[in-house]
Amino acid sequence: MRHNYSGRKLKRTASHKRALMVNLATSLFEHKKLVTTVAKAKELRPFAEQLITRAKNAHLAEKSGTITGVDVHSRRMVGRFIRNKAVLQELFDTIAPAVAERPGGYTRITKLGNRRGDTAPEAVIELVDWSNPQDGRVTSKTRKAAKPVKPKPMAAPKAAKPAAAPVAEEVAEDVVEDVTEETPVAEAAAEAPETTDAPAADEAAADEEKQD
Repeated sequence: MRHNYSGRKLKRTASHKRALMVNLATSLFEHKKLVTTVAKAKELRPFAEQLITRAKNAHLAEKSGTITGVDVHSRRMVGRFIRNKAVLQELFDTIAPAVAERPGGYTRITKLGNRRGDTAPEAVIELVDWSNPQDGRVTSKTRKAAKPVKPKPMAAPKAAKPAAAPVAEEVAEDVVEDVTEETPVAEAAAEAPETTDAPAADEAAADEEKQD
């Protein structure tokens, strides 16, 4: 049984596992993010952070003047694992200055759930300084303390509601207008002369005279 053995074998030989870590670290430094299984991500994290620490120490030594020129020894030691020259230069020229003030913890592992097919648990391992800002997460207490209290604007005085009398007056005016619109018809009917049967009246008067 495997007692007191640290790390994971990942079902590989020592040389195969070393080659796997080298390839994963190279891809991580190149793309700043890598999706793999949880077991591989946990094994990659200390391996990659040791290389970043060596590059950071070399950058600080060059900046402080402890080493004149370029720290060739550190570059050769890291170059034993990172054989891609472009990625090696990216590590020493870009990543190391970005993490110069960070005391470790250069990577973050976030679980993604099980993978379709073999249901292997997946995770994303990424460089903290190139990922979404999560280190300075604001809690409810700090949010209340940091957010300034804005004075509430004075509410404008509400206008008084109009009385109901004007509405009644408007209704009365509408009724009057309707009536006035109909008045010309009534006046025309009143002014029209009454039509009577005049010949019939004359004949009736003549008959009465004859009878007399």
